[in-house]
This record gives sequence, C-alpha cells and structure tokens, in this order.
Amino acid sequence: MQQLTKVPLYTEYHPRWYRPRVSVYWWLGQWQYLKFILRELSSVFVALVVVMTLLQLRALRNGPEAYAKLQALLKSPAVLVVSVVSLFFVVFHTITWFNLTPRAMPLRVRGKRVPEWLVAASNYAVWIVASGLVAFLVLRSQ
Repeated sequence: MQQLTKVPLYTEYHPRWYRPRVSVYWWLGQWQYLKFILRELSSVFVALVVVMTLLQLRALRNGPEAYAKLQALLKSPAVLVVSVVSLFFVVFHTITWFNLTPRAMPLRVRGKRVPEWLVAASNYAVWIVASGLVAFLVLRSQ
C-alpha cells in the first residue's frame, strides 16, 4: 500500500502569489461601478416608497382621522427630505432599468433584433402615458 504524503502549498523556496490590496471603496473609481452600486442601493428607497404608499392606504381605510394624522406626519421636515431623496432614487432606478432592459431582454421580431433605442423608447412612452393618466385622475378630483 502506498503512503500519500501531503505537499505543502507554500514553502520557503516557493514565492507567494502577488495579490494587490483592494480598497473597500474600489467601486468609486469608475462611473459604471458607481452607477451599478447606486442602482442597487436605490432598491431600498423603492421599497420605502412602497411602504409609505401602503401606510397611506391603511390610513385611508381607517378613516379621515387616521389619514389626517398620517398627512401631518408626512409633512414633517425629516419625512419631506426622505421623500425627496426617495424620489431621486426611484427616478434613477427607473431610468437605469429602462436603459438596461434592451440588453437584459433582447426583443426579436421576425428573426431580427429590435433596436435598443426603440425598446427603451417604448418603456419611456408607457411611463409618460401612465404618469399623465395618474396626474389626470388626481388633479381632476380636486
């Protein structure tokens, strides 16, 4: 029976691999990496907007007093700052996602790939129409 010997991965005569130290903030060096990290971070603010919307719906369901109380809370300076930051990140998330969609989901019609600008433009068109419809419904009732 053969005896297996364990070969060390590093010996005194075998040099170690060179691995340069990388800063924790390596992603700040290039715009593409920074944009990726900001888009990932924007998901937190998208979730925050969803939670705020659900809280408003719950307050509406609980009656006028609960809704007035929530509206007073939403008018506080801290909530307004968070809302403005959230709006920035939600718009940033939407724009970067619309621009990424043609690459993430290439569309083909009759075997030919649809141009990326056309796919992105259709997303923006639907966004504008939906926003206009919501604005019409909200402003009509006032």
